[in-house]
Parts: sequence; structure tokens; C-alpha cells
Amino acid sequence: MNIAALPKIELHCHLDGSLRPETIIEIAMREGITLPSFDIEEIQKELIAPLECESLDEYLERFTIPNLVMQSKENLRRITFELFEDAAQENVKYMEVRFAPLLHTAKGLGVEEIIQSVLDGMKDAENQYEIKGNLILSCMRTMSAASAFEVVEKGKKFLGKGVVAIDLCASEEEGFCGRFVEPIAVAREYGYRVTIHAGETGIGENVLEAVKLLGAERIGHGVFIKDCEEAYNIVKENNVTLEMCPTSNVQTKAVNRFSEHPIYPFHKDGIKVTINTDNRTVSDTTMANECNIIFNEFNLSDEDYQQIYLNSVEASFADTETKQKLKSYLAADKG
Repeated sequence: MNIAALPKIELHCHLDGSLRPETIIEIAMREGITLPSFDIEEIQKELIAPLECESLDEYLERFTIPNLVMQSKENLRRITFELFEDAAQENVKYMEVRFAPLLHTAKGLGVEEIIQSVLDGMKDAENQYEIKGNLILSCMRTMSAASAFEVVEKGKKFLGKGVVAIDLCASEEEGFCGRFVEPIAVAREYGYRVTIHAGETGIGENVLEAVKLLGAERIGHGVFIKDCEEAYNIVKENNVTLEMCPTSNVQTKAVNRFSEHPIYPFHKDGIKVTINTDNRTVSDTTMANECNIIFNEFNLSDEDYQQIYLNSVEASFADTETKQKLKSYLAADKG
């Protein structure tokens, strides 16, 4: 199996977790931004979370430095372009990138300017490489419901122009869905698709509520449905797709080791799973690496991969034309 040559789709990738370390140093030096070090190896140590993280919260600490250099239109455009460029070079044909606009307002940018800048970077890459993309707007669970309303309202004008969905992310607490029922309902009315981070830190019930209260069509991670029968059943019966991120899940201690990851048992039981990086820099990974892990740990067959790829196509928030194109890559690969 030539993993490098396989067509790939990524549905769960955070912009601020996927910056090139060299870019961070270059921007910081140019703009006079203080970093712990300007040495590439030292910065990589600050950016990359260890496999033996104690928790999701420790993992999330790695996002502080990237956000220092993501506060101008030019930088956001460049960083987005570079992420899509990196993905295209490993044969990712389609990628949905998520980011939280409110994290990039520290130097005065408005939410609409931020979204437009990220869109511009994505379009630059689409024009240069054989890759298509869409954007998911993340709302921070650590912020108020009012902040989520702001993102929903200001992102509305970009629906159909590269923005496709709304997301809730950041530190996960039990029962978070109840606070965000109204803004997510408004988002659905406007035409946003819905994917929610849930079941990443031991709380399978959050997945159940994400589907029932928020109308989640996809779940970011969802590992802990394995411990909540009701959540497991609603995911399976409603064809909710799980965006699974093996390396990240080991780092955050959602699972202790790759061999214990539930992605393959879920897949074999008919739950729709997809393979993703989560954060290319923070997890020091690529889509090729994530695929390699799953192939090696679970002896994945060609047919298994094709099914997971098709799951990704169908679960994507792409338009029909793009989905047909993505299916054609698999047919060409099989040929």
C-alpha cells in the first residue's frame, strides 16, 4: 500500500494548530513579537505536544504561541495558504479547515475581515494546487453564548462562498451543549452545517446531547461513545460521522495507546469514521502519518480505506460537484 500516493480527505484540521514553525519565527522577528526562543528546535518544543500529555487542557496550551502571529489579514492569509499547500503536497484532495475568528481580534481585526483573510488564503492555494477546501467557523466553549451568536451572524454572509459549517471547540466540560442551543439553532436556520467537538475527554453523554440538542451531523473525536451505549446507538442509527484523530487522541489521553483506539472497531461495526490530523503542528503529524498508523495498527485493507474515504466524501460539507470529483480520484487510484 503506497500511502503517499493515496488520495486523501481531511475533515478535522485546526488552522491555529497547523502553522509552520519557520513561519512563526519569521513573522515574530519581522513584527517584533516576543517568543520564548527564535531557535527553530526550541520553538518546535514549545509547539509540539508530547505523546504523554496529561490532559486535553495541557495539549491546548500549545496554541498560545501560534495565535501571537495570527492577528493581521496578511498573516492569516499566508498561514492558511501554507496549510493548504502542505496538505496538497501529500495528496490531500479536499480539506475542511476550522478556526475560531474571535481568537484573532487582539490587534483590532473584525470578524468579517478575519474570515475573508482565511478565505483568501484558501483560494490562493486552490488556484495553485489540485486541492479544494471549505471553512468551518469554531465557537469557543470557554466563551459565552453571545460570542457564538456573534460568529454565526458575522459569518452568515460567507455561506456558499467557502464557509460551510459551525463548530464548538476548546476545553470540554460535561453538559456544555445546553448553553449553546440557541446560537446553533440560528446557525442551522441560516444554512450552516453542524459539527461539534464532543466525547473527547471521557464524556460520551456530550455526544448524545450534541446530536439531540444541537443537531450535530458530525462529531469531532467522539471516542467516548464507547462508554455510553445511548450515544453509541444514536451515532450509529443517525449515520453521524466521527472525525477521528488518532495521534491527538493519544496525546490528550482519550486513549492510552494507538492499539486501543476505537476507530477500527467502530468502523467494523458500521459507524462512519474518518481519519484526520486535528493539528498538524501540535500533533507533529500529517494525513499520511495518520493513515500509516491506522494501516499498521489494525492491518487495514484496501477496501477498508476506500470505505473510509467514501465516508469522508459523503460526510464532507462540499457541494455535489466537488463530491463527484473526489469520488473520481478513488476510482482513478483503484484503476
